[in-house]
Amino acid sequence: MKNKKSLGQNWLKDRPTLETIADLALDLPETSLEKDVKLCLEIGPGLGTLTSSLLRRFDKVIAIEFDERLAANLPKSFPGKNLEVKHQDFLKFDLNQIEEPYVVAGNIPYYITTPIIEKLLLANNKPENIVLLIQKEVAEKICPKEAKLNNSSLSLFVENFAKPKLGPVVTRDFFTPPPKVDSQVLILQPRPTPLVETDVLDFIHKSFTNPRKKLSANLASFTDYDKPKLEAILKDQGINPAARPADLSLENYAMLAKTLKTR
Repeated sequence: MKNKKSLGQNWLKDRPTLETIADLALDLPETSLEKDVKLCLEIGPGLGTLTSSLLRRFDKVIAIEFDERLAANLPKSFPGKNLEVKHQDFLKFDLNQIEEPYVVAGNIPYYITTPIIEKLLLANNKPENIVLLIQKEVAEKICPKEAKLNNSSLSLFVENFAKPKLGPVVTRDFFTPPPKVDSQVLILQPRPTPLVETDVLDFIHKSFTNPRKKLSANLASFTDYDKPKLEAILKDQGINPAARPADLSLENYAMLAKTLKTR
């Protein structure tokens, strides 16, 4: 079937890579080992190349496909298999209807990567494991410690709710048609409880209003302190007064938010 560029459809054709993604979905974190995980939720199955690998590892696969023609065709490719295909926008799919432990896998459209990750990590019944094939640059931003990059608002959000890891890089020539950029597997293992409260995440989001500016300038725009006072507070907490938003860790932000709230 011809792909739809408007939906960001690029078919992954490399079988070893598809098998690796399926294996990673099955590689559960220690906190989930005692659970009997037999269900995989696949986002954007497309032609079913990853679906076939998932069906060999899980008792059941629920595939969420936005493209009506693909959703109608997919069951025909797997007669007799325990595959449930839902023609739906994943962002509107109610995760609460899943009543058993499950994992998530998918080769997802680049342009909705962040909303998909946010939906999964904020769900009431979070997956036991999440394995997504996304744009390489975005994967590195989400997992900056491994990529040796600075933090971002997104990376700190993800770190709060999950343990992120980078999987293999998948070059553009492994796709049909080839996208303009390379991809990378991102593994997210949701935490039983978040590391910080919601108000700290809101504080972080505001602190990244202008990422290239000094943190003190951003903080001055939404707190009752001026830049000199904020720089003094940063110094007291062992943070470089000239630091930019990307230079701080999640722990730094939690401590700073508490300090500015109590003073």
